[in-house]
Amino acid sequence: MQRQGTNGDSAGIRVRAMGGVLLVAHLALVAWITLRPLDVTWVSATNLRPFAGIRADLALGWPEAARSIGEGLALLAPLGVLLPMAHGRLTVSPLASLARVVTTGALLSLAIELLQTGVPGQVVDVDSILLNTVGVGLAHLAVMPTVRKALRRRSRGSGRPSGTGDRDLVALRMEDRDGREERGESSQGRTPTIARVEMAP
Repeated sequence: MQRQGTNGDSAGIRVRAMGGVLLVAHLALVAWITLRPLDVTWVSATNLRPFAGIRADLALGWPEAARSIGEGLALLAPLGVLLPMAHGRLTVSPLASLARVVTTGALLSLAIELLQTGVPGQVVDVDSILLNTVGVGLAHLAVMPTVRKALRRRSRGSGRPSGTGDRDLVALRMEDRDGREERGESSQGRTPTIARVEMAP
């Protein structure tokens, strides 16, 4: 599979560079939100039971539940777009791409929760891992298929075969040349033949 920008495509290089910069900026913001010490007088207990925190939020009413659950979904959701953007793959299996992004989001969320155990005022909640991971997956599904389809259409319109690397093009040319040689043709055209002329008696 071809990476966008590997053949000197300046637009692809800019996209990957922008994705990398935005990814670093987003991770720095996430670290500031989740790992800074909080000066609070009271914090809720650590939650290690899946969905217990979500049920508690729902018990407080829909406005409070929507705010809390929305924050959990949105915290790492940009990773669903920024990770593929920084990686730069134009042609990739949608399922494999989703699996990689969701796995990365889950591991990052788990790392954040583990680090929060030593941060004053921050509460460890297993439901945060679930919500963060779902948010990453939803953002990826909502944005990346459309973006990749548009980029592939643009690549085909510019005359560059989508997903074909230089080695593939060389192989196609060699196969075409070999086929011409087997038919008695050279790379410069068909070998000329001289017609037989019968001699008169």
